Amino acid sequence: MNTRRIDKILDSRPTSDGDGVKIRRTLGLHRHDLDPFLMIDEIRADEAADYMGGFPPHPHRGIETFTLMFDGGFEHRDHLGHREALRDGGAQWMSTGRGVIHSEMPLAQEGRLHGFQLWVNLPAAQKMKAPEYAQADAAALPQRELPGGARAKVFGGRWQLEGEEVASPLDRLAAGARVLELVLPAGSATTLPVPPAESVLVYVIDGALAGEQPVQAGQTAIFGAGDALALHAGQAGARLLVLAGRPLGEPIAHYGPFVMNTEDEIRQAIADYRAGTLAQ
Repeated sequence: MNTRRIDKILDSRPTSDGDGVKIRRTLGLHRHDLDPFLMIDEIRADEAADYMGGFPPHPHRGIETFTLMFDGGFEHRDHLGHREALRDGGAQWMSTGRGVIHSEMPLAQEGRLHGFQLWVNLPAAQKMKAPEYAQADAAALPQRELPGGARAKVFGGRWQLEGEEVASPLDRLAAGARVLELVLPAGSATTLPVPPAESVLVYVIDGALAGEQPVQAGQTAIFGAGDALALHAGQAGARLLVLAGRPLGEPIAHYGPFVMNTEDEIRQAIADYRAGTLAQ
């Protein structure tokens, strides 16, 4: 097996979105660092003031969003009639295609809120397809114990875990994108097989990855070529979000909630939204 090495480490940056929700954001929109992923947002707050504004109704075109919650939750509503409570331990997939208008508002008035939203790029041929939506509660998402005390939870796609293919019910992400939570005890290590053609990213949620290039909490490691991912936890252990998918290598034009391939397509998305036809 050819073990992948870290090519680059990206820092997440504190910012806010929606109605003042505080987040940490990692971007690949203009550098193609994360292809097919466009953005990694971590929401982690203990104070209601940091998240109570939520994300009021807003549009999207040309992407998929994948949202997973560890603590707390949001209520999702969209123009298609979906109204779902995403609670701790669950995940939600939305393929916006030609257009979705939705909102995400916190379920509780107090308490801890911790989760992620990922943006996955849609291939050019699918950017104007009909939108789709699916959700899975915590009990539906498979978990496995790995050697050395490691624990894995498959949020999205299919993963090879100790010779077994383990699939999430949310297995329709664009570009074959896959999402795995991995918890490693202090000083432990594990190896995951990964197809050589895929991009592989690891976001450190807590603790750290040890090795030639240590990776700290809030950082994303971008791995180079190979067919195996070897991960070594530091002395405080590591809680990780492992992302993989086929890079699209297509032009990216971006404006706010719209991601297309050309500036003309972006202008059309804005015009459609202003005319009230984006989500028709």
